[in-house]
Amino acid sequence: MGIDRALKKIILATKSIDRKEIFERAQIPFIAISSDIDEAPYKEKFKDPVELVQILAKEKVLNIKRKKAEDFVEAIIIAADTIVEYKGEIMGKTHNLITGLAITQMNINKLILDYDITKVEFLPLSDDEILNYINSGEWKGRAGAYSLRERAGLFVRSVNGSYSNVLGLPMQKVYQILKESFKLNLLEYIT
Repeated sequence: MGIDRALKKIILATKSIDRKEIFERAQIPFIAISSDIDEAPYKEKFKDPVELVQILAKEKVLNIKRKKAEDFVEAIIIAADTIVEYKGEIMGKTHNLITGLAITQMNINKLILDYDITKVEFLPLSDDEILNYINSGEWKGRAGAYSLRERAGLFVRSVNGSYSNVLGLPMQKVYQILKESFKLNLLEYIT
């Protein structure tokens, strides 16, 4: 829209197809680079789900910052980690989808951590329906083992909170953090 200034590169620290697709659908240019941290030690050490996702997002963003500092001098790096929690356990008919966010910029020491929680409720499913869903393979590689945009959308009764969080990344939080803490407005990136 007539903006002449050079926009900072955005690095999405992810291998998630869903997170990449959110940026692609919003027509926000980005570079996807996956971090190579081992999550297992963090999962053993941190039992609070909100703390865990924020720590994992932080480690991912710092990993990319260390690996790519020379290649992308002023780039903004966004990392996220998502888990599903139900009364302290994984999954359930109604559950919380929790995403931790970490955002930094290559050439400054600022690091913003945040999180988003979205409550998702499923319809009751029979054992056969669950088995059919498992056999679809859709669940593979997804936090919570489902994708709202695919077959799982058939049995999600309600979403209370950020819809984009359920898709993979709470974009309203990303937008707000970038705008307030990094003076970067994602609406300027949209072509």
